[in-house]
Amino acid sequence: MVDERAALASARAQMVYDANKKSAGVAYLLCIVFGGLGAHRFYLGATGTAVAQLILWFLGWVTVFLAWIPLGIWVLVDLFLIPGMVREKNMAIADSFSFD
Repeated sequence: MVDERAALASARAQMVYDANKKSAGVAYLLCIVFGGLGAHRFYLGATGTAVAQLILWFLGWVTVFLAWIPLGIWVLVDLFLIPGMVREKNMAIADSFSFD
């Protein structure tokens, strides 16, 4: 009886993890299409830096595209950082299901 409950809890945790885990493919797609708006960072839960990218995007319109130079470099660097960001987010999701 106890083993069945543990197995059910483990199976349920696995299903919830699978439903909530983040995909590197989706993150790359968001970065390529909406990178300047920080969409990939919003998707991966990095809200603070996503807002910073969004602010740079809007500042680019005010500064005659000058703010887009650092934003473009940042998004380019993010293309290399996405796999680690996805792994870190998925590990945080998995850790939330740890059994004590």
